[in-house]
Amino acid sequence: MDSFYEDFRMNIKYYRDLRGLNQSELAIQADSSNGMIGNIESGKAFPSFRNILAIASALKVHPADLFLRGASKSKEEIRTILKEKIGKEINQIIDEQL
Repeated sequence: MDSFYEDFRMNIKYYRDLRGLNQSELAIQADSSNGMIGNIESGKAFPSFRNILAIASALKVHPADLFLRGASKSKEEIRTILKEKIGKEINQIIDEQL
């Protein structure tokens, strides 16, 4: 259970940073308090389901992505990302081995 919450906390911070938001800005967009966002990120507070949905909406991500980064991506999106990130390396390894 603890590792899920740790991932959740870190993913909120990750997506918040990715969007260029500070805790106060996220709190405003998620209709929450600055203290609540800070307490969630520091592990001192556990958000309600409503809070999770509001935070995800404010961060423009699927709520599942707050628990498992990239969870809402389709297989095709994942395939495209993998091809972009490791396609060249795979081709290089194949060329070297053959």
